[in-house]
Amino acid sequence: MRLSNREQIGYVRKLETMGMVDGPGIRTIAFLSGCPLRCLFCHNPDMWEHTQEDETTVEALVNKLKRYKPYYKDTGGVTFCGGEPLNQPKFLYEAMKACKEEGINTVLDTSGFGNVKSFDDILSVTDLILYDIKGLMDDKYRKMTGVPIKVTQTFLEKAQAHEIPIWIRIVIIPGINDSYTYMDELAAYIAPLNNIERVEILPYHTMGVNKYKTIGKEYPLEGVDAMNQEVAKEMQDYLTSKIETIRS
Repeated sequence: MRLSNREQIGYVRKLETMGMVDGPGIRTIAFLSGCPLRCLFCHNPDMWEHTQEDETTVEALVNKLKRYKPYYKDTGGVTFCGGEPLNQPKFLYEAMKACKEEGINTVLDTSGFGNVKSFDDILSVTDLILYDIKGLMDDKYRKMTGVPIKVTQTFLEKAQAHEIPIWIRIVIIPGINDSYTYMDELAAYIAPLNNIERVEILPYHTMGVNKYKTIGKEYPLEGVDAMNQEVAKEMQDYLTSKIETIRS
């Protein structure tokens, strides 16, 4: 494998250090700006587009990431999220490859929507995937995200072929997908998959509402209350148990 192209230009909105939930260990979170999805529950509409202020190179990014290597130790590393990081396939690939060259663990936080031709290269330098399931049927997926489901299904198939560990995440929204029927459908979908290390229910929250007002856009889920944490926990337990039952 050739060395990474560290002059590749990309767009990174911000870095967050000492992350503890977006992958194993202590992590730096790199937020790549730009996203082709328009999820109903999106809480970062300010990340849909990138600006000149976001522009950087792989070299500049990796030089920043290397500063935190002492904190990563054996389990930590860098998580690439967005936006949708697959929206910048060349930059993402070169940045992740450069991390691997520096001995830094890589996590990809993604919806699985991007250029299908880039998936194999990107997955070849990915240690773990945080994979968002936003729906199981094309019509509901399109309603939730504004894009077709086929691309993310292809991404998941390739991730399975590369045998990359996966943490699955599902946002649950009151009145939209908070049914036990949907939990049963999710269990039937997830149970046959390989290398699934974790399945997490993420309760919908309303922390992004003010961002829509700031950018002058209407909030798609206006009037929908945040998901009850206890109910979400009950659904989490039910889904986990159901998956285990199907697998046994």
